[in-house]
Amino acid sequence: MPLNIPLRNALKAGKRASGAWLTLPSTAIARTLASTPGMSWVLIDGEHGQITDSQYYDLSNAIASAGASPIIRIPADEAWMIKRALDSGAHGIMVPLANSPELVRRVVAAAKYPPAGIRGFGPMFTHAAGALGGAYKASANEDVVVAVQIEHPDAVRDIEEIVAEGIDVAFIGPFDLSVSMGVQFGGEEHEAAIQRILDATHAAGKIAAIFCLDGSQAAKRFEQGFDMVSVSTDIDTLIASFADHAAKAGGVSVDAKPSYST
Repeated sequence: MPLNIPLRNALKAGKRASGAWLTLPSTAIARTLASTPGMSWVLIDGEHGQITDSQYYDLSNAIASAGASPIIRIPADEAWMIKRALDSGAHGIMVPLANSPELVRRVVAAAKYPPAGIRGFGPMFTHAAGALGGAYKASANEDVVVAVQIEHPDAVRDIEEIVAEGIDVAFIGPFDLSVSMGVQFGGEEHEAAIQRILDATHAAGKIAAIFCLDGSQAAKRFEQGFDMVSVSTDIDTLIASFADHAAKAGGVSVDAKPSYST
């Protein structure tokens, strides 16, 4: 019996997969984001967010109970981090700085049970995925989503080889990509790299995804052909919304632009 993975179900049905970005370790916020109409996934940010692996289980269950897929971004390409994330019931993992085919190959192996990979058996807390033990293992290799982030010129150079590996999703980190390339965000070189990644990912039959800060950016990327995008983060929405209301209430102009946007 397949695992219950809303994100994979949406993508298989050819639907656009909108998602939210969770940086705060709050099950209330996690469930609220997951309950927002149109969300098929919520990214639990264990890299830059204020979230540790001790919170993965509760956050994954809060998100899954609202009908969305919890995807955990781990801090680095470490096999034990992948195992901890997936054993908490996450519907998938995202690994940053996937800069070479060799690294991606190791990530895929760490996310798969033998003989396809090296993942150790211990799915005792995978409630969020809808199965435990042997029932979980029976379809985990096929159902769990493996996403890697493309955010460096080395990854752009080797993108055809990277997407040929056993990943499901190539997820562009556009801000890190522009910084690592040393080019203007949204400029000609930056957008050309993004288009190359998109084309190569689709040519390999994989899912093309990208980080967006707001609905306008997300709509643009969907129109461009991306299959999966974020629509905002919890902290950016809080900052922007509170700043807007504070400005209206007190007549004070507040710059709520995230520090990492351009």
